[in-house]
Amino acid sequence: MRVTLIENCLREALAPQKIEVRDDSRLHAGHEGARSGGGHFAVTVVSPRFQGKSALQRHQMIYQALGDMMKKDIHALSIQAFTPDEL
Repeated sequence: MRVTLIENCLREALAPQKIEVRDDSRLHAGHEGARSGGGHFAVTVVSPRFQGKSALQRHQMIYQALGDMMKKDIHALSIQAFTPDEL
């Protein structure tokens, strides 16, 4: 369910040409974030909205798109963010 929520937030905010969200929470069972309910996720986002943005700015755009999910649902997030030209 959280994977779908993450995908929906990123689609709405970034209009990606490609998006992949992977839930790696099972690999971190027993970890502090897992005990408190936060999951571990990896995202790959390809969006023209990243054009001219630094890696830091791209990550900030993703964090902003996820909003409150970053505070309660997501403990760790691995990000790969590209423009279509970078693939």
